[in-house]
Amino acid sequence: MKLIKSFPRAAVLGAAMMAAGFVTSGAAAQDAVSESHLAAAKQVAVVTKVLEPFDDILPILAEQTRTAFIQSDPTRAEEIAEVVQNVALTLAPKRTELNNLVYKAWADAFTEEELNQLAEFYSTELGQKLTEKIPTITQYSVGAAREWQDKVSTEMVTMVQEELAKLNAAQ
Repeated sequence: MKLIKSFPRAAVLGAAMMAAGFVTSGAAAQDAVSESHLAAAKQVAVVTKVLEPFDDILPILAEQTRTAFIQSDPTRAEEIAEVVQNVALTLAPKRTELNNLVYKAWADAFTEEELNQLAEFYSTELGQKLTEKIPTITQYSVGAAREWQDKVSTEMVTMVQEELAKLNAAQ
């Protein structure tokens, strides 16, 4: 459930990161960024809670793995569950790899000064409110867009049918 609630935040922030990456040519061209630049990126990632949606990746993978192995050998369910749990715990430290990739994406998309400004903003009451409200606003917006698309699609089909009928009648 947490993954579903947090997915819109990840989608919006991910899209923003991608868009910023396409728009920001100078920063994106840099392969190496300073430690202070990465630290600023990390600060923004933390205050925007952009990493939270990824918290469920390993537990979901573990559950999927456990289920797949149990389906293939149900008699070893307890053993499989224990092994999967141990492997998941062994892999947990690899999460820093993902975090570092996200920090690098932010650092590539924004200058260190911009990141410091973003961190400052997102640390304010308004910035925290924005971080909290983005998933709800995004979810509503996606739903509204789908409704609007369905309405316009129906209207378009009706109008095309009417116009084609007029053309057929005129022939």
